[in-house]
Amino acid sequence: MKLNELKPAPGSRKESRRVGRGMASGSGKTSGRGHKGQNARSGGGVRPGFEGGQNPIYRRLPKRGFTSPNRKEYAIVNLDTLNRFAEGTEVTPELLTELGVVKDTKSGIKILGNGELQVKLSVKAHKFSETAAEKIRAAGGATEVI
Repeated sequence: MKLNELKPAPGSRKESRRVGRGMASGSGKTSGRGHKGQNARSGGGVRPGFEGGQNPIYRRLPKRGFTSPNRKEYAIVNLDTLNRFAEGTEVTPELLTELGVVKDTKSGIKILGNGELQVKLSVKAHKFSETAAEKIRAAGGATEVI
């Protein structure tokens, strides 16, 4: 197979319908829009969510809750993922990002206590759960809140 021999799968590409090209084409004159009416006009049609004048669903359903604009989303790291580091390593957000454990540290990192820690580590993060801090100390490590 060569680049010049590549062809799309049969039936995957369809020619668009040319409208308004004479009566013999089958879609001349009104171009498939019918006679008059809202949808026949240029720029016609109804807005998204319009239900023909019936009270639309976004107005029928109750509004609930509140979303804080200042909410802080933490990147979550479980203890069992920290077992990959060698004994005595200082685990920082920069190191976790570098190794691809978390994608970005802009919002902060929270260490959760899921799993067991087998190595002694010094962990620096923005937040720790109580169980995570206990398990890190029990393994002989140290925690530091940034």
